[in-house]
Amino acid sequence: MVLFSYKNRIALYYIISTGLLISLVFLMIYQIVSYSVHKHIDDYINEEVIEHLEEIKIDQNNAYLIQVDQWRETKNNEVNVNAVFVQFFDVNNQLIDKSPNLKNLSLQLYNYKFDNQYVDTYLNGKPIRQIQVPILDNKKIVGRIFIAISLDEAILILTNLKNIFYVSFPVILILLFFIARFIAGRSIKPVIMITETSSRITKDNLKERMILPQYKDELFALSKTINDLLDSIENAVAREKQFTSAASHELRTPLAVLKGTLEVLTRKPRTQSEYEEKINYCITEVDRLNHLVDELLLLTRFEDQKQNIKYENVYLNALVLDVLTMYSAKINNKNITVETNFYDDFYIDSDTYLISIIISNIVSNAVKYSNNEGTINIELLSKNDTFVLTISDNGIGIVEEDFGKIFDPFYRSKATHHTEIKGTGLGLSIVKRLCDLLNIQFKIAPNLDKGITFTLFINK
Repeated sequence: MVLFSYKNRIALYYIISTGLLISLVFLMIYQIVSYSVHKHIDDYINEEVIEHLEEIKIDQNNAYLIQVDQWRETKNNEVNVNAVFVQFFDVNNQLIDKSPNLKNLSLQLYNYKFDNQYVDTYLNGKPIRQIQVPILDNKKIVGRIFIAISLDEAILILTNLKNIFYVSFPVILILLFFIARFIAGRSIKPVIMITETSSRITKDNLKERMILPQYKDELFALSKTINDLLDSIENAVAREKQFTSAASHELRTPLAVLKGTLEVLTRKPRTQSEYEEKINYCITEVDRLNHLVDELLLLTRFEDQKQNIKYENVYLNALVLDVLTMYSAKINNKNITVETNFYDDFYIDSDTYLISIIISNIVSNAVKYSNNEGTINIELLSKNDTFVLTISDNGIGIVEEDFGKIFDPFYRSKATHHTEIKGTGLGLSIVKRLCDLLNIQFKIAPNLDKGITFTLFINK
């Protein structure tokens, strides 16, 4: 498994790509050198052809016999020294003369189609490069001259070049592998640190955080993202523990009251009216318990915001009036005056059930925390691209330092000062969750005299 580690894979991919690049570069160098060598040989052969053609004399009275005696006298030693092979044929392809270094050998005669073309062939098993050039007299071919030169030196140069590559290539790749492996190891060191830190993070240890790399690169962004995720998880776990603790406490209270009341009833015989009084009290606590469970289920249902929203045409005016009708008994019991100001008929595309829960919880709080003979003002108007729903009361209000906590589950502002007001502290938590889900902006502010104003900004 170590061989296929991330560090070794990076090094392997690096040397593969580098090896391909080196091979391509060497191939280009080899082709350039080969072309240059052959070009040099061809130029040298061409010079020899021109020089020999200038020295040839043609005897037209003797069937175009090519005279080469002077050439033999002046070029004998030079041909041997430069390893240039020269050969002459007449028009009938009969050998006239050849350079002494050919001895008993002869250059190969090719078809006339190969005239003036360079050909690589062999002479006595040795590689040579030759050209056959027609000898012209008044545009008539009277013979051919063959010039050839040994390719031993050219082949030696190219062979040495290939041998250098074959020897150096694996050495270079091995060195590059270890260099790349070292660099990759240094580069992925933050990844190793992330892995080690992650292994120490458990459900009981959420305090660990990734050490941010020195440079703000991709690994820095990864580490920061993981840290932000851990912060969110830690906060979520803390909220869950707080929620579970508060929920269990809120559930135990009515259950304890029910148990105590029933135990009192069983201690001695009671009159009919006493039984009815205690039973009605237990029913009230059961109703409060049911309401608490319903709100807990509602809050949990929208915790992950996966509830399918059913969009439909919602008549806001009627929805507000329906909610007021639902709380009409409590409103009448406290002799509360409700003033509604609807400046027009307002329709939106949203979820009727969720909108009704939001408005119901706000109105419920307004009724609950309003004093007897208090006033609740409800205003619905249009402003730019939004509908603005304002619900205000002149009740006991909320102290300023509690404004940052009122959306926490089970939190109730000044609950100990108003024990007569029953509640779960979940209403505004549900309102906030549903507003986030429906993309509804809201604002809560204290009134100038007393009470609070809750404003919803609903997109048209």
